[in-house]
Amino acid sequence: MNPAFFSKNVVRWYQSNKRDLPWRRTTDPYKIWLSEIMLQQTRVSQAEPYYKEVVKKYPTIFKLAAAKEQDILRLWQGLGYYSRARNMLKCAQSIVRDYKGKFPQSAVELKRLSGIGDYTAAAIASIAFNEHVAVVDGNVYRVLARTFGRTEDIALPSGRKSFQELANTVIANTDPGTYNQAIMEFGALQCTPKAPDCSGCPLQTGCVAFAQKMVEQLPIKSRKPKVRNRFIYYLLLRDQDKLIVQKRQNDDIWKGLVDFPSIESKVKLKKNEIADRLASHFKLRKINHLKALVSEEYKHALTHQMLHVRFVEVTVSGSLKEIGSRIKGARVVNFRQLDKLPKPALIVRYLDKRSLS
Repeated sequence: MNPAFFSKNVVRWYQSNKRDLPWRRTTDPYKIWLSEIMLQQTRVSQAEPYYKEVVKKYPTIFKLAAAKEQDILRLWQGLGYYSRARNMLKCAQSIVRDYKGKFPQSAVELKRLSGIGDYTAAAIASIAFNEHVAVVDGNVYRVLARTFGRTEDIALPSGRKSFQELANTVIANTDPGTYNQAIMEFGALQCTPKAPDCSGCPLQTGCVAFAQKMVEQLPIKSRKPKVRNRFIYYLLLRDQDKLIVQKRQNDDIWKGLVDFPSIESKVKLKKNEIADRLASHFKLRKINHLKALVSEEYKHALTHQMLHVRFVEVTVSGSLKEIGSRIKGARVVNFRQLDKLPKPALIVRYLDKRSLS
């Protein structure tokens, strides 16, 4: 297919079919950057309300750079991939400190900032600054692979390099920002992963995958990462409206967020084992004697991980502070304080079901 025909038809389709999204009504690099960070591995429908809330609370990069990490994480709560939020704050602080609040205008410079990779840099540079640089993400891989019949493996560096070269070849000569948004939207709405609308596709006549009946096979991605199962058991020590919580400090999942003292097992524990294992780990007297409430299993999928979580809720009287002093990083908070702290979505699910916050 002729590159000019391809880009022209993708943009024409976009002008008639694009979704009305708030970050498409601006060329402000700050707002475009915010949207691109939030859209990483996140659906548009999920990211949009978070975007609006962040823009409302932090209308400029100076406001965002001055924010506390805890406030950013609380605002991000439920969006997942919390390293994005921490990198977003670091990036804002760097732009204010090193660039006087003005975004670098090239993709090469943008990639030097925290949390900005090839794709995000290309999106910001092309949309905000009209730089002629092509974006390549999952949607773009799919559109290019099917239309041009490309069979390089996108799981391999050589395959990704080949697609980047093709993307740079077919990008529109004028208004690259609109073209980049167009091809991403085309992949999201028209050339979808499953059951794409080939009958109404403006590229159908020249689409190699359609002609060769390879639509479902492309793009090729050979390696599928193995999902690791993790078994986590939380201890909720309560005294009326007070709880013991911990702030996650290590480089594991949910760094900087608040959850509860826990243990992790390599295998799933039986229900009657959980309370005793928690009691032994935290050097408490037999939890069974304290009328522990053991929850059902909560499952939570993360990238390459499946969490299997149960909560053991124990009501104690007057000893929370003393118990907390024996648990590293623990502190006692009431329900109102807990509600304001940034927490993993899994914790929020449990608290909401138990009406504890």
